[in-house]
Amino acid sequence: MAGEEEKAAFVQRMFARIAPRYDLMNRLMTFGRDLAWRRAAAELAALPPGGLTIDVATGTADLAIALARQTPTGYTVGVDVSLPMMASGQRKVESAGLAERIGFVHGDGLALPFPDGAFDGAVSGFALRNVVSIPQAVAEMRRVVAPGGRVVLLELTRPTLTHPLFRRAFWLYFHRLVPLIGGWISGQTEAYRYLPESVDRFLSPDALKALMEEAGLREVRYRLLAPGTAAVHIGIVSG
Repeated sequence: MAGEEEKAAFVQRMFARIAPRYDLMNRLMTFGRDLAWRRAAAELAALPPGGLTIDVATGTADLAIALARQTPTGYTVGVDVSLPMMASGQRKVESAGLAERIGFVHGDGLALPFPDGAFDGAVSGFALRNVVSIPQAVAEMRRVVAPGGRVVLLELTRPTLTHPLFRRAFWLYFHRLVPLIGGWISGQTEAYRYLPESVDRFLSPDALKALMEEAGLREVRYRLLAPGTAAVHIGIVSG
């Protein structure tokens, strides 16, 4: 338990510190592809017109904004434990003219403050690596989605299906260059050392698929994005 509490506190401090430069670093690290990945996740959520969605660990709300644009009559609730990240997201939502379509709630993804089946779908982007219990996070998303709705998880992953030279080049870029750039831009080198280390420790796409199935989701599948450096998983809540 002490280890879990320590990780949770570290993650909250880290995101509070990098919040002002979080979006800029995402664009630089992914060469702008992170926005396309979020659009793909929003599309795969397949929300009904007027649907209500929860974006768990919404951060600066890029995925919530993608959902709002994908489903113009829907509403998204963004939940996060980091108030500084959500504050950045709220400013961005207001600037985009989407304040009536996206709301924010301070909360923990491991204990979502909503009743069972409250939402038509749940999404999460680049968050599971940061929680102390991935099974609990997935179980909570499944719990708050009504039968027939989808749980969509977007995550970075280790490239395994690409050429060995690319994998080596990616490792050097991700483990050596990204911490240098992140430290220079955000002043938080430790955070951008944590990022590649957390990806190294994270579940493989097949392992995450199996975990979603164990949580009771059905028809679970995933799609690799870019040259296998990100993956989006989709599962349907059983009736």
